[in-house]
Order: sequence, then structure tokens, then C-alpha cells
Amino acid sequence: MGVVRTLINRGQPSVELAPGDRAPDFALEGSDGRTYRLSDAIGRDTVVIAWFPKAFTGGCTAECKSLVSNGGDLRRFAVQHFAASVDAPDANREFAQSLSLDYPILSDPSKETARAYGVLAPSGFAARWTFYIGTDGRILTIDKQVRSTTHGRQVADTLKTLGVPERS
Repeated sequence: MGVVRTLINRGQPSVELAPGDRAPDFALEGSDGRTYRLSDAIGRDTVVIAWFPKAFTGGCTAECKSLVSNGGDLRRFAVQHFAASVDAPDANREFAQSLSLDYPILSDPSKETARAYGVLAPSGFAARWTFYIGTDGRILTIDKQVRSTTHGRQVADTLKTLGVPERS
């Protein structure tokens, strides 16, 4: 099994993050042209990163639409939320515009951040996992059972369950 895993990951060590682990920092371009860093949010906001496999596919479209349709509920919390994929910035920019998203999609074409978060699948695409990162930079929880069409509601419910404060 170890040999197979090594071959699948092309020699890259497999990462398995868990609640309580420090979340890997990143600097990724958003679909709005800005660069986002996890370190900029530390001490201020909870961060939610909803990784998805590929722009312009059915499940990913449904997931991103669900996040935007529940945007009002998400913005009640002291949170920065993003979608993220290994697609190129231009593809994610076009995808975000086609859906009129009100939040950025982060692009990781080098796949370094996806690898650091343990979401890079053998296919070369990101797994559909969502990370909740506390203001201390530690992972609060990881949702590996994302339901595309209801994900926005799931995120809002999880933020409430985690006790993330509402904005004043």
C-alpha cells in the first residue's frame, strides 16, 4: 500500500490534517484579482475554505451557487469564506463571474496549497472538503461529507455549532 500511495502522490508525502492542527499558511490569488493570505486573517476572523475539484462542472457549480445563495447567513458571522480549486486564476475568475459570486474563489494552479491541506486527489484535482480555521490559525473542523446543493446551509450551521461569533 505504501508503494502505491507513493507512486500515486508522485513521491509527495501524504498530509492528513485534523482539528487542532495549525492550518498551513497560503498566499493565493482570488477570482477578484486580490491575493489572500491566511496569516492576514489570524486574530480577526474565522476562515472557511471550501475546496472543490473543477470549475464549470455540475457539482462545483451547485456548491458555489449554494454558498452565494446563503451568503446573507454566512456574512452574519465574523468569517472570511472562500471557495478554492487548483484551476488557473483566469478560469476561476470566469467561473465566479458566470455565477455572480459575492465571494472569491482562490486559485492554486501549482497545487502546493492543496497538497499542504491534504486535498490533492490522485486525479490531480482537489477533493471536495471544507476547512474551518479559527482565529488562532488552528483547524476547528474539516467537512469531508460536503453536499453540493446544500453546502451554503451546511457552512452556516457549522459556524453556529462551532460558536463563531456574529458580527456586531
